[in-house]
Amino acid sequence: MAFTRATGKHRAPSRLSRKSAHVAGVAALATTGVIGTLASPALAAAPDAAPGSLEDTGLNQAVITDTLAEQIDAQAEAQELEAQEAAAKAAAQAKAEAEAKRRAEIRVEAAREAKERADREAERKRLNAFQPPISGSYVSTGYQTGGAMWSSGSHTGIDFHAASGSQVVSVGAGTVVEAGWGGAYGNNVVIRMNDGTYTQYGHLSSVSVSAGRTVMPGQQIGLSGSTGNSSGPHLHFEARTSADYGSDIDPLAYLRSHGVSI
Repeated sequence: MAFTRATGKHRAPSRLSRKSAHVAGVAALATTGVIGTLASPALAAAPDAAPGSLEDTGLNQAVITDTLAEQIDAQAEAQELEAQEAAAKAAAQAKAEAEAKRRAEIRVEAAREAKERADREAERKRLNAFQPPISGSYVSTGYQTGGAMWSSGSHTGIDFHAASGSQVVSVGAGTVVEAGWGGAYGNNVVIRMNDGTYTQYGHLSSVSVSAGRTVMPGQQIGLSGSTGNSSGPHLHFEARTSADYGSDIDPLAYLRSHGVSI
């Protein structure tokens, strides 16, 4: 009886189906004795092989090979994924470290700038600071005190009590415009202050600076004495609006306006 095959598309047999068919074919050939005729001596000499065993067909070897290949592929995929995850983790760690370093550098730079600002402010305050011309002293003769002792008829400055040889300092920052003998003032120093005013220090026993020199607040400019028109050791201190005699202003008020407590 003849059989006809149904029409339509047909899928090619799978690899497992082909292997099963191969086994069936081998079994059929073995039944007819074709295998026995073509078998090699080595195959014929395998007495331990069970009848119908798949070992002789190579199917087990094919299955094992396919399984091993699949395991290798799976292991390779797992290793690749692990490597990708490790790379991503390393990249994230490097990024975090770079960000931490950047922030640390920003903090260091901010601290440096803050210190520089603080240093500039401290220097500005120091340069603008004023102090008494003699430490721990007091005013022994006030401003505009009258008497025949002064050619103008009154005292053009104030006198600070001081033993001979006491340290005399600049009351603020400025530039020395006169240093040496000053007639009735004896040895004296005149300083043009940074604010444009002038200060004068008279009757010094010695002078420590020279004209043109820049001085800072509290810097020594000489030692007190009794040179010139003086009745005894003391410091004559004047404040002026210009370098000219007669432009004097109240020295005590001048010092107090610059924060000096006397």
